[in-house]
Amino acid sequence: MRVYVPLTLPGLAEAYRTGELGPSGPLVAYAVTPGLREWYVSEDIEELEYAALGRAALASLRLLAADPAAPRRRVVVAVDVPDGAATADPDRALEPATLGEVRVAGPVRLAKAAAVHADADDAEADVTAAAEALPAADAGDDDAQFVVDGAEDHELLWFVPQEIAGLVGSGG
Repeated sequence: MRVYVPLTLPGLAEAYRTGELGPSGPLVAYAVTPGLREWYVSEDIEELEYAALGRAALASLRLLAADPAAPRRRVVVAVDVPDGAATADPDRALEPATLGEVRVAGPVRLAKAAAVHADADDAEADVTAAAEALPAADAGDDDAQFVVDGAEDHELLWFVPQEIAGLVGSGG
C-alpha cells in the first residue's frame, strides 16, 4: 500500500540522518482509504492517490505552522508499506480533518521511499502565508481559507529518493 508521509525539510533531514521516517511509534500518513474514496467520489486510482497526496501536503502545512523555524516548503514522502501496516480509524473516516489519514505501525525505513514531493522555492511566499492563515481558516474564516487554498496552487515537485541529500542540503 502506498502511503504519503507529511514532513518538513528538517523532518526529512532527520529521516535522512537516521534512515527512518518519524518516531518509533505509529506514524501518521495519508492513503487511499474507504473514507477518502467516498469523499472524492472517484474510482480512478491515480486521482485518488493524488487526493491522498494533497491531504498529506495539507498535513505538512500544519507541521510548518507548528514550526516557525522550518523552511516554508511542504514535503511529502511517498512510501510503500505492507497492506496490514497502515490502518485508518473507521470512526473518523469522514471527518474533514482526518480524510485519508492512516497510522503506520512500526518504523518505516526511508530506503522504502518511492518518491519525495516538495514545494519549489517559488512557493515559499504562498506557503508562508498559508501556514500563518491556518488557525483562522480552521476557525471558519473564509478569507483565511482562501489564503490556505493558495498554497495548493503550487504543485509539489517530484524527486527520486537519491535526490534527498540535495533537498535537505538546500534547507534542512
